[in-house]
Amino acid sequence: MTIMSKQVNQVKLGAEFIADTPHRESNDRCLWAARMRRDKVAATLTEWEEMRELASEIKKHSLSHLDGYLEQLEENLTSRGISVHWAETAQDHNDIVLEILRERNVATLTKGKSMAMDECGLREHLEEAGIEVNESDLGERIQQLDNQRDSHIVMPAIHKLRTDVARIFAEKLGSDPAQDDPKYLNSVMRADMRERYVKADAGMIGCNFAVAETGTIVMCSNEGDVDICATVPPLLIVTVGIEKIIPRQSDLPLFLRLLSRSSLGYDITQYTSHISSPAPGQEIHVVLLDNGRSHRLGQPYHEVLKCIRCGTCMNTCPVFRRTSGISYDANYMGPLGLAIMPSYDLHRYARLPFSCTHCGSCGDVCPVKVPLPELIFYWRDVVVEKRESLFTHDLEEGLMGAVLKNSTDLQRAEKLGLWALRHLPSAVAESGLNPWAKWHKNPIPPEETFREWYKKNASDLDEHSDK
Repeated sequence: MTIMSKQVNQVKLGAEFIADTPHRESNDRCLWAARMRRDKVAATLTEWEEMRELASEIKKHSLSHLDGYLEQLEENLTSRGISVHWAETAQDHNDIVLEILRERNVATLTKGKSMAMDECGLREHLEEAGIEVNESDLGERIQQLDNQRDSHIVMPAIHKLRTDVARIFAEKLGSDPAQDDPKYLNSVMRADMRERYVKADAGMIGCNFAVAETGTIVMCSNEGDVDICATVPPLLIVTVGIEKIIPRQSDLPLFLRLLSRSSLGYDITQYTSHISSPAPGQEIHVVLLDNGRSHRLGQPYHEVLKCIRCGTCMNTCPVFRRTSGISYDANYMGPLGLAIMPSYDLHRYARLPFSCTHCGSCGDVCPVKVPLPELIFYWRDVVVEKRESLFTHDLEEGLMGAVLKNSTDLQRAEKLGLWALRHLPSAVAESGLNPWAKWHKNPIPPEETFREWYKKNASDLDEHSDK
């Protein structure tokens, strides 16, 4: 008997965050600032739209020739002394990593930020096996210490205030709870991690781009922690989602220019690390992760695999900015989450595609032109077709569908709505039965509908158009 997972109620979780005014306002302000920086730096490049189009075409080409490029990548990596492993599922990935660590008696490791590892639940898997895992990214470390999933794929703790971080560090790292100065909090993190870096038996990092032509793993970061994880321990394991591959080294500058500008609005990330061979005395393993990616290639939503994990769709999304990434209760949140999470578990994430205002901004800003708005609509259709939608939602849609299919019924509905606005007491019209009324006042009713106005003025309008 299969036990159905509980559906994520993003509306409910989002409402809880919205009610917390200081956190909501801070989250919204910080993310919108990143979006504005993105627009500013993009405007300095006259070729920006051509860059987006070229990057999209390169990703399409890579995905349509994925098998050949993956074989080329493996050949180039192994020729330089790097061991390559293939993981079909998340469980395979975790088992491979754990086996490597156990064979080498690894007790502690430092881990750079990796969405693919989070997707597999790797940290939890290793901790259950008795291995100590320490996140090296500041935001990721904050979330780890707070036992909370990431709120953003680039800025994991962006929804938190300085006072939150001060409290967490005081509880877990023994710092001064009254000190919430960012410089002080950063110094606490550095002091704590320095010991862990030195003692770590192994390091783990993710991958932004894997260059097939040269067998190079490329990681971008702003804190330098990835380089420490990759170079200090004698053992390094790299998780690479197979969609991260690009064909040539000459393609890389284009994606680096797009990634940094789109994610945080900066010309370039502070650190771009290239790994193509082990250092003397070092051992490197690369795990190529599928976990449903090859299956997605043949699906209508396959273009989601073009995503380079910049997070700009989240920075621009009005729902995400006001409800936080925590409300999605998913590894991938925001517009990207709406477009990809149902492919992991349709029942659990069936409500996510409806957490969208249809503004289309996510598609407008995506640096590789992932058609996010279209993909979100696609999943809505699938949810309804598979009968995973809410009964109340189906009822509302059914009633609206019946009204909109018939012009006579639509006219009657218009008149009924206008009558209600004019005559229903505010105690009724703006009661708890009307969700709109919680945050809005009902509009002042017009004297007539547009349809009524047009009937009266149609002849004059036709006469004017003839002239």
